[in-house]
Amino acid sequence: MKHLLKDFAASIVVFLVALPLCLGIALASGAPLLSGLIAGIIGGLVVGSLSSSPLSVSGPAAGLVVIVLNAIETLGSFEAFLLSVFIAGVIQLLLGVAKAGIIGLYFPSSVIKGMLAAIGLILILKQIPHLVGFDADAFGEMEFIQADDRNTISYLLASMDHLHIGASMIGLFSLLIMIIWDQPLIKHHKILKVIPGGVLAVASGVILNILFSNYQTSWEVSDSHLVNLLVFKKASDLSQLLTFPDFTSLTNYNVYLTAGILAIVASLETLLSVEAIDKLDPEKRRTPKNRELRAQGIGNMIAGLVGGLPITAVIVRSSANLEAGATSKASTIFHGILLIAAITLFPSLMNHIPLASLAAILILVGYKLTKPSLYQLQWKLGKEQFIPFLGTIAAILFTDLLIGIAIGLAIGIFFILKANHRIPYHYQTSKEKNGERDIIHITLSEHVSFLNKASLLVTLEQIAKDAIIIIDGNQCKDIHYDALEVIYNFTENAQLEGSEVHLKNIPPLRPTTLHEISKDHQV
Repeated sequence: MKHLLKDFAASIVVFLVALPLCLGIALASGAPLLSGLIAGIIGGLVVGSLSSSPLSVSGPAAGLVVIVLNAIETLGSFEAFLLSVFIAGVIQLLLGVAKAGIIGLYFPSSVIKGMLAAIGLILILKQIPHLVGFDADAFGEMEFIQADDRNTISYLLASMDHLHIGASMIGLFSLLIMIIWDQPLIKHHKILKVIPGGVLAVASGVILNILFSNYQTSWEVSDSHLVNLLVFKKASDLSQLLTFPDFTSLTNYNVYLTAGILAIVASLETLLSVEAIDKLDPEKRRTPKNRELRAQGIGNMIAGLVGGLPITAVIVRSSANLEAGATSKASTIFHGILLIAAITLFPSLMNHIPLASLAAILILVGYKLTKPSLYQLQWKLGKEQFIPFLGTIAAILFTDLLIGIAIGLAIGIFFILKANHRIPYHYQTSKEKNGERDIIHITLSEHVSFLNKASLLVTLEQIAKDAIIIIDGNQCKDIHYDALEVIYNFTENAQLEGSEVHLKNIPPLRPTTLHEISKDHQV
């Protein structure tokens, strides 16, 4: 029961973060506002129930905004796009059944940590304009170049010239409450620790704005800087706004192309987000990736059928969930229920929440993702970890999430290749008894992959002519075909140049005549 109460308290914070994100992403995607809320509800209730991830939260993702915006325009209608979302869900479900979730394990730790740190910095930079009452754009923007052709830095500087006193006071006061509530004195207090800091910050923001409206009207936060939730007068209004897929578009090639793109991008973003939140989990639990793909697939199938945006696991909401003290996926499910309540029971009340208070919550989440101690730790781990980490951060900051991860992964792979250049074998040189010829002894390591091909080739080519070369595979459990090809090609050429080559326990190369040429050298 104690854990359930903690999860419910955390779900309130996640709900407060998710609500403007769902609306903002829908707005930025050129889709109906309700589609973002539907995606958030399905992400909470359906994906939250089917997934085994204890902390990740799913919903509409900022990383898909450009894809969604272009797809709706290309397909000609939102209804045709919903068909693509449904088919994308089917593809994800099949990927999960085919056990494709293992792809997420191939991303280096330095890249994932860089992604988290970059998202933290982006949250801080993007939310400061909301904090000071300048930015009325969608909360979901994550790209460096914005839709209005400004960039993150120019927009941040512009916001400093247009401070709104009331919004700034609400934002800073909310941030102060969050910081105080994060101190050990509060965390260890029997009563105060039960009250979520995010909920208190939002409540304080609402109260402050009411006071401004009554006593200092020039400081009152305008409607454009408050949560803007659709108000339904009766239940039938909600059902009339649901949108259904256009199945007559099944003959449209672009529907399947869009579905494929959505499935790949959404799956990658989900796997990366889940891997990242697992690394932050204090209990170090591991999420079954294939089950996560199946859950996401079913979620997107349902979203496509009832008018929702495509869904992924989202690191911002997941991080807020973790920081709010969630212990299980009950928090994710509760936040879905709260989203339903928000649009059916008390939408008018939600519309009194200042965006500045929500920005304060996200800024603190951002700081915890990009703490200075994280940079110090990566520096101490050496350049092989620090450079991909820093490169990922810079790439994400100045492009977008997926392009930045791809660049960070490329940097990480470079260092992996460089490391593999050094480890596939042990090299030892000695002399014959009469001292006339060098004896080169090369002992292969336990695993020799295609990544070791370049290193092996360079080493063999540098061996002096007229030497005795022993290539020993006694310790080798597996050796890739490409590496074998290098060894047998070298054996043939070295013999022609006067060297003597002996292969010990090196498997045959098939199909090729080089095996026949070199079998006499096996000892």
